[in-house]
Amino acid sequence: MAINVLIADQERTFAAALATRLDDEDDMGVTGAVQAEALSSSLFAGKPAEVVLLDGDLPGDAANHLCEKLFGDESTRVIMLSFSSEPERIVKAFRVGAAAWVCKDESLDYLLCVIRGVARGESWLPPSETTDVIQLLLRGGERHSESERLLAKLTARERAVLECLAEGAAHRDAVAKQLHLSVNTVRTHLQNLMAKLGVHSVLEAVALTRDSSVGWLHGDDGTSS
Repeated sequence: MAINVLIADQERTFAAALATRLDDEDDMGVTGAVQAEALSSSLFAGKPAEVVLLDGDLPGDAANHLCEKLFGDESTRVIMLSFSSEPERIVKAFRVGAAAWVCKDESLDYLLCVIRGVARGESWLPPSETTDVIQLLLRGGERHSESERLLAKLTARERAVLECLAEGAAHRDAVAKQLHLSVNTVRTHLQNLMAKLGVHSVLEAVALTRDSSVGWLHGDDGTSS
């Protein structure tokens, strides 16, 4: 089944060219290419998009406000496109629900990989900024004691799902296979655990586990609890 993609960018030429190229992919279909001035009235209209390519360079905080609105629809995932990749901006976008951040000078092949990955439930960061983004998430997160309090709210199954992600499972399909659950069940556990932890992304949830001062996911001897 084709991945429905909506492009929301302030540059008409860029949006049109990207739409044409994505439509050439057998597993993708562009539902629309919306200009910045039409975002508020058109972004949420028409056929729902699984993946939204959103211009991260919109004036002010417009992109993050739109991303936060889109995050309310569990069937839509947002990829921020930008001419830059400052870790602080990336962290802010992920905290309002962005699933990926891609620089506009990246190759088309890379963007296609990100779109497909995000559609599978993955999160993507610019490789050169991953370490700095994780460190910012940790520094900007809750204190250790608060992290432990939040993590204690999770059920055993929610902990198992988060453990799989923290140990490197790339997406919901991998977690489902590892825990012998359906993808829909994993999606429900993810939504519930993110709500309990007060985070907007899986990346933040994983960062919160790393911020905990006790071996929440593992015992002191390094074995799984």
